[in-house]
Amino acid sequence: MIAPMSSLLEEVSREHFPYSPATPEELEDFEQRVGWRLDPDLRAFYLHCNGAELIERLPNTPYRILPLSKIVRARVAIYGQDDDKWGPASMYTLCDVQDGDYVLVDVSRQENGRYPLMDGYHEAWPNAEYCGPVASSFAEFLEAAMRSRRPVYWLGGK
Repeated sequence: MIAPMSSLLEEVSREHFPYSPATPEELEDFEQRVGWRLDPDLRAFYLHCNGAELIERLPNTPYRILPLSKIVRARVAIYGQDDDKWGPASMYTLCDVQDGDYVLVDVSRQENGRYPLMDGYHEAWPNAEYCGPVASSFAEFLEAAMRSRRPVYWLGGK
């Protein structure tokens, strides 16, 4: 069972390195820029902190949850081009895992009102055979990343 988002956010503040909260206006500007709405987990996170470094501070953090201003289409982050040949327009960067790879949010669909998260393995992107699901929601990803205390927890048997 995934912990409630409120508990996860308390843990981010207590044990990790959150950034200052986003304002409602920043959330609105973000949603206008990208053309999709944050799901409840993401909205709660960004109102609590506009990004965070988990486990350690930069440059050693294995997970940097990006501030709203740094979230872009995966194909732009990975290939530098906003072109369909470099992957679907519905995949956005959410977390930088500090080696050229990302955790991506798939805004083309929702499961239980939440966007699923995908592996943005840059050397295989956008091959779905190598860039599969990471978590069914941001809360699931956040909890697993904080519990694992190590990089790329999902490669170890997720």
